[in-house]
Amino acid sequence: MSWHREKTVLLLINLLAGGSVIGSYIQGFVSHPGKTAALWGNVPASLLPYYTLSMGTAAVGYLVFTAYLVFFVDPGNCKIFGRFPFCLFNWLYAIILVFSALWMPLTFIMLDKPSASLWLTIRFVLAIVGLGSVGFLAAVSTLKPAEPAWAHRSAWIGCIFFAFQTAILDTLVWTALFPFIW
Repeated sequence: MSWHREKTVLLLINLLAGGSVIGSYIQGFVSHPGKTAALWGNVPASLLPYYTLSMGTAAVGYLVFTAYLVFFVDPGNCKIFGRFPFCLFNWLYAIILVFSALWMPLTFIMLDKPSASLWLTIRFVLAIVGLGSVGFLAAVSTLKPAEPAWAHRSAWIGCIFFAFQTAILDTLVWTALFPFIW
């Protein structure tokens, strides 16, 4: 399998948009010292270790399915959902990472100046990331060819961890426990 342009695009998206996510976190921590605990909202302290563990497994899962796409999938010879080309993965990465970079800045603004429209925007941002991660799970699940089997299975499991964090914990649990009063 030779190197393909779509893999270069995948790596650039991860470098630039992924760097924006990390940059948004660094900027948030630096510009709001001592306020980062407020980002948890009303998530009970008893759940924080599990939430943190899930964040770690989601990050590892992300790295696993990304490595699978980079090292084992031939973009010129794969189909997603039986018909779509590899570039669908690049679109999913771009959507997930761009919207992920918005969460922390928007949440800090929400903590400083709460509003219904901002709260809906944050929920929309998290929903897009969650839907994108479920799209990734479905795309990896239907990828053909799906070889080697162990690497494909590992990528699929990584997607499950990532989708659980983003689609369930972030989109549903965190938003239900964030202290916004209309």
